[in-house]
Amino acid sequence: MNKSAKDFLGDANYPAISYGGYRLESRELQPTIEEIKQDLLILFAQGFRVIRTYDVHHKFAENTLEAIQQLQNEINDFEMYVMLGAWIDCKDSFTDHPNHDEEDIEGNLREVNEVVRLANIYPNIVKIIAVGNEAMVHWATSYFVKPSVILKWVNHLQNLKNTNQLPSDLWITSSDNFASWGGGDANYHNDDLNKLIKAVDFISMHTYAFHDTYYNPSFWNIKSDSSDLDKVEIINKAMIRAVEYEYQQYISVKNYIYSIDDSKKIHIGETGWSSVATDLYGSDGTKAADELKQGIYFNMITDLCASLSISCFYFSAFDEPWKDSMNPNGSENHFGLFTVDGRAKYALWDSVDEGLFKDLKRPNKIIKTFDGDLNSLMDTVYLPPVNEENGN
Repeated sequence: MNKSAKDFLGDANYPAISYGGYRLESRELQPTIEEIKQDLLILFAQGFRVIRTYDVHHKFAENTLEAIQQLQNEINDFEMYVMLGAWIDCKDSFTDHPNHDEEDIEGNLREVNEVVRLANIYPNIVKIIAVGNEAMVHWATSYFVKPSVILKWVNHLQNLKNTNQLPSDLWITSSDNFASWGGGDANYHNDDLNKLIKAVDFISMHTYAFHDTYYNPSFWNIKSDSSDLDKVEIINKAMIRAVEYEYQQYISVKNYIYSIDDSKKIHIGETGWSSVATDLYGSDGTKAADELKQGIYFNMITDLCASLSISCFYFSAFDEPWKDSMNPNGSENHFGLFTVDGRAKYALWDSVDEGLFKDLKRPNKIIKTFDGDLNSLMDTVYLPPVNEENGN
């Protein structure tokens, strides 16, 4: 069991997911290797075989790789591969004066050197390196860089492969928003992006209909004449539109990528749906966040990607309370398929019934949210807003 990225990307037998194992309100409070092993066994039981993770700075990534190696030594058929990310920033990122014309050379070099080190220590596990996470998209106002910066580091890593300083079957990409890959505004189209497209081994694009229920709600809002449909049917139709919206973003990226290099495969590096929100996506906003919609979305996007023979690094495995620690019910904390205490959300209720998680814990026994009571879940579900002029 030692596949390369070219073997498992696009293979429906190797489902992928984004994994962050933080269980508390700060990333300074690290999960132990034993806790990470608990998580990995849960994901393996569900069928996931590829994970995407960042945070080499806090040692979480290294501990995750070590946990995988230990499980491989303990369990004969345990198979898990990793897409490892290097965080890339502009100069003076996360200050009131970020300099998008320059990069944080010291910080970026440290990140890249660390992913190189880990890829060489764990060559049978680390199969992909992603340079940057939404590092080129312009709405990342605190830290985005120009494509030339990502291109520089991608070329650096490709050169290390070519000189036998990294495994030759290691694939290099950058994981970024669909617009950054040419699928949106023409302002993103430039020579450095085109060179980057040719330099990476595949395209890792992000797409989030969930967020666009607020920022671009044309596909989301419903008309008042939908009242003759029942609640679940209305929501199903809304989720179909959401997935179609993301598919069109995929097509827009594909059209641009293929105009530059039609040999490049495109995979979904990140997409997901939050189950709880007291912010823009909750009952006082777009009403997008709940477990029913999340479950429907998870199944639909999984089916779509399988039909396209592409991988989808679903975001995410577990809820992570550090993401919006000042607002426990903020949507960013609740993208996981499992809660922090290991309850399986609606998307995975059938897996609980099938006994996939028998004897597994996080830290408690894996049970269904809402105690499996669909009526209780439905009490938290709201229809999308009605908008006569801009509805479906």
